[in-house]
Amino acid sequence: MSQNNLPPVWNRVGKHAVFPEAKHDEIARYNFLANLNRYLSSVVSPGNKIAYEKRVRPAFQQECDRDFETRKEVHEAMKKDTYYQTWSALRRSAMEMRQQAGRSLVLRQADELAEKANHLNQGKDTLKLDPDLEIPNYVRVVDHHCMPGSYYTELIEGDVTAAANYDSGLFVTTTGLLGRMNDGGGRAIANWLKTEQQQFQPKRILDIGCGLGHNVLPIAQAYPDAEIIAIDVAAPMLRYGHARAQDLGVNNVTFIQMDGANTGFADESFDWIQTTMFLHETSNKSLHKIVAEIYRMLKPGGLTLHIEQPQYTEDMDLYEQFIRDWDAYYNNEPFWSKMHDIDVKKLTIQAGFNENSFIQIGVKGVNDLSEGQQADEKMQDYGRSPVWNVFGAWK
Repeated sequence: MSQNNLPPVWNRVGKHAVFPEAKHDEIARYNFLANLNRYLSSVVSPGNKIAYEKRVRPAFQQECDRDFETRKEVHEAMKKDTYYQTWSALRRSAMEMRQQAGRSLVLRQADELAEKANHLNQGKDTLKLDPDLEIPNYVRVVDHHCMPGSYYTELIEGDVTAAANYDSGLFVTTTGLLGRMNDGGGRAIANWLKTEQQQFQPKRILDIGCGLGHNVLPIAQAYPDAEIIAIDVAAPMLRYGHARAQDLGVNNVTFIQMDGANTGFADESFDWIQTTMFLHETSNKSLHKIVAEIYRMLKPGGLTLHIEQPQYTEDMDLYEQFIRDWDAYYNNEPFWSKMHDIDVKKLTIQAGFNENSFIQIGVKGVNDLSEGQQADEKMQDYGRSPVWNVFGAWK
């Protein structure tokens, strides 16, 4: 792997008041894992396609007297191949090691992080938590990305460790491709709207499944006069995200703990409703409820957009579908396949949107750590698309 293809060092990640402090060995672990992920992505992963074309596919054709018809058939055949087994095991191990490294980093300073967050959050009416909110079952049953307790588990009073782990470790998982503040998705959609939809000036914006708020802050910065509401079911994420926003000087975002499938907001009360890499972590039943809720809450002339990985379509090669589906089998993303199989245009129309108002575009990722290379040339983590897949509709 050439030096030009190395990920940026972890020290270049953007810091803020609640970002966990790291010691020398902790930084070294993160840098090692980022390099391992980049190596698996750029050097080892392409060998899977060679194994598929040279061994697995010809053997299947000879045995079955036909070609593959589904990505599941490709998966069943490929998982018997030793090369794929090795790459897959290494990738899973890298994710587990990344979680171990992140959790050891944040758990040793859990009390200090909670205190820092509380100092920034105390007395602010822009953070609204609901201790009685029932965590949806589809969230409770999954340790997303091998993160023990997922996004919502609280270990101490005022806990923010899940969010601190996620924030500090995104650099490792994406090998720095989301930029200094891990906000490449939010920046991408804000830039697209500012460039391509200059007449659109939203005054009230809702971000559903905001997590720690890293993708909603660029939106808030792009539209400083707008009222932004960011919702999530996970209190640790909201505490951390609100404190993060306060320290970064972004004060037009209110963080609220609620379920996107049943918000209670008034009909036609938002100009723009956004999700970013959220829908693939949502059950099929809740996904349809959320899109219907979005239609109800959106004003006439309003816009909804959703940033995701590309959908599986008949035009997408079966191997491409198979390799993207790795997360569904081995990265604790049980809803990944179902969501990417959905006809998103049909989903949008079923919720009430007009067919002619449907939007599906690609937007270039924004990466201020790219060191001279274009983000779309570098955002190829494990064979994924160099651009974000965005779909939605005007109402």
